[in-house]
Amino acid sequence: MTTTPSRGTGIWVAAGIAVVFGALTIVSGGQALFGGAAAQGAVGNAVPFVLWFNFLSGFAYVLAGVGIVMRKPWAGPLAIALALAVLAVFGLFGLHVLRGGAFEARTVGAMILRAAVWIGIAIFLWRGRMPGSPRA
Repeated sequence: MTTTPSRGTGIWVAAGIAVVFGALTIVSGGQALFGGAAAQGAVGNAVPFVLWFNFLSGFAYVLAGVGIVMRKPWAGPLAIALALAVLAVFGLFGLHVLRGGAFEARTVGAMILRAAVWIGIAIFLWRGRMPGSPRA
């Protein structure tokens, strides 16, 4: 069995994005949640459930990246679950905003970025790049 270089490279790129994105999410969320007064003050009107979700999901992002590079069959379903979870939290955030809740505009951009990253990774893996995908 031979693999095309682009397939192998794509796996490494997807895994790298997942791990780096996860590590950055853990660091930024950790600073916002556990940092000093200045770090917490910089957060502004952050929505607590979104902040906690983003921080905790960072660990799952790293795990998914490791699973992708190791070509584990659970990595694809995890990427799909992460994409769906991000979309669900984004929807709940939208409800919070529609009900007049305080929020930071940058949260909208951050959630769009998170959704795009995980939808992209999930589609890439679903299209046959991982064991267990329908087209593998």
